[in-house]
Amino acid sequence: MQQLQKQQQMRAVGGLNARPVPRPFAPRLSVRAQTSTLDKGAAASTSQPFGRLFNFSAGPAVLPLEVLQEAQADLINYKGTGMSVMEMSHRGKEFMGIAAKAEEDLRKLLNIPSNYKVLFLQGGASTQFSMIPLNFAGPEDTTDNIVTGSWSKKTIDEAKKFSKANLVAKGDNKSIPAPSTWNLSPDAKYVHYCDNETIQGVEFKSVPDVGNKVLVSDMSSNFVSKPVDVSKYGLIYAGAQKNVGPAGVTIVIVREDLVGKARPDCPTMLDYKTHAENESMYNTPPCYAMYVCGLVFEHLLKKGGLEAVYANNVEKAKILYDAIEASNGFYNNPVDPACRSLMNVPFTIPSNPELEKAFIKEAEKLNMVQLKGHRSVGGMRASIYNAMPLDGVKTLAAFMKDFQAKNV
Repeated sequence: MQQLQKQQQMRAVGGLNARPVPRPFAPRLSVRAQTSTLDKGAAASTSQPFGRLFNFSAGPAVLPLEVLQEAQADLINYKGTGMSVMEMSHRGKEFMGIAAKAEEDLRKLLNIPSNYKVLFLQGGASTQFSMIPLNFAGPEDTTDNIVTGSWSKKTIDEAKKFSKANLVAKGDNKSIPAPSTWNLSPDAKYVHYCDNETIQGVEFKSVPDVGNKVLVSDMSSNFVSKPVDVSKYGLIYAGAQKNVGPAGVTIVIVREDLVGKARPDCPTMLDYKTHAENESMYNTPPCYAMYVCGLVFEHLLKKGGLEAVYANNVEKAKILYDAIEASNGFYNNPVDPACRSLMNVPFTIPSNPELEKAFIKEAEKLNMVQLKGHRSVGGMRASIYNAMPLDGVKTLAAFMKDFQAKNV
């Protein structure tokens, strides 16, 4: 122990180049995985390294363990610089290198065309609700908005403040209206939709066909969960705290010809040109969040890229939806199977809603947390983002079967 402490002290002053073996900062948690009928394999899998839980939170959400370990190893002294990333100047060569690598790896992951800017911004996806119309439309211009859930509803409400916001189609929170029913405007400056509704669990399975109009998408909760043809979009944005990093950074991918057209009264910090011309460094960016995002991008590339990521997500979602279907109505997912999300799976116990509280409490005893549904929907919700281990989904499915057997 004394030797390890001495080595860590030497690293803190740059005396050793090798990284320390990652050690958990959090105390080890007890594992309470004994049930009457839960199979031994599933019960054993509730025990994770470093006392970690199966965290089904919708966001901030689970991150890859390998990424957390690397960030931990670099926390005090990043790559021998004698500084933490949290202490670096955002204009220094060290952090500029981190930012450049993060963008480079994201471009590889999504095969982003060269005529698109990648921006790392602040303010969350919610700020984009205002920023998009301020940059793309005037007060008398029409903007088209497809509403399929809570987040796209908030988007059109904000767009109404800055443009003539047209409701193209409104879903029922469990399906996507048929394109033949859409009321697209001939002169709309852009068409906005949410690719995956985090709360309702509704996901588009293909890119909406809006002709030659500028397509804008909120991809906060399924960003880098599947391959995407960026060239079909004018702008893509995503809050990082679902799939790619800690809260604090919003990634924007915008076609270059759309930058620099903000209305005259657009605040400087809400003008895409401000950030594009300064490579996201007009003011101090969310440095540490960007660094972690970069680690995640690198991790996903090592895993085989988005094709491999998507295949894994399909497998996880199938296990969970199959468990719901196999319950013969004990559990219910209200979403049309044609647009069920691979990321967010809401479900209820329709025959006895009071059991839902017991379900959540018993799951917590088995180290499965954050399964309570959104307050506006109720029930349960399992968010199974990229970093949710396959074992986590298998454990949840096994518990669901066991819980049903004890409560029918």
